Amino acid sequence: MQFARLLHLVDSSIPTGSFAYSYGLESSITFGLIKNQFGLRNYLYAYQQQVVSMEFPFMTSCYKLEQDDLNEQLQTIAEEYDAMMLVPTMHKASIVQGKNWLKLLTSFYPEAGIEELQQWFTERQLSLHFVLVYALGLKRSGYALYDCQLMYLHMTLRDQLSAAIRLGFIGPMEGHKLQHDFYAVFENLMESNVKKGYSQASRSAFLLDTLQVFHEDIYSKLFQN
Repeated sequence: MQFARLLHLVDSSIPTGSFAYSYGLESSITFGLIKNQFGLRNYLYAYQQQVVSMEFPFMTSCYKLEQDDLNEQLQTIAEEYDAMMLVPTMHKASIVQGKNWLKLLTSFYPEAGIEELQQWFTERQLSLHFVLVYALGLKRSGYALYDCQLMYLHMTLRDQLSAAIRLGFIGPMEGHKLQHDFYAVFENLMESNVKKGYSQASRSAFLLDTLQVFHEDIYSKLFQN
């Protein structure tokens, strides 16, 4: 039952804002980094490798905080993550989604102390980045780290493929087939970074970061970045 509730929380119909962004996919297609389905597969794998090398260590560190301690260690984690958000539009999108996520959890789990978490960030003028409050909120709501990370991979894969479909780059059946195929590599991706803490977080898809910056140069945009 708990896993079903988690699936509901990350359902695309819940308005957390993820479907408004392409996270560099649109500019990658526009500027020729992705030219065919083979290129899309390579892009998706690189994108998800960066998710597990960059986002997962921060999630793991959030879960290792004892008894949801809101302390100096969490402040360091939050400041480090904020400093690694190098693309301004991605930085803004992360905060928008973080705020929406906290509203969602506050509504669904009023007993979990989500408002206390938001107040702590606000008092210290720390950015409510989605990855951090996603992990901290799910921990307070009783979900395990493994399920939290697994659902994050699922969510990022689904959103990227949905963006590719809406851009007309692939058809719906192609997109869902790709999503089905990628589930086979989730376990391998997760094992490579599951024990790392935030001090070991790293970016691995530098070309993607560059294309995220160039997103603003697209003449006609379907997505924000």
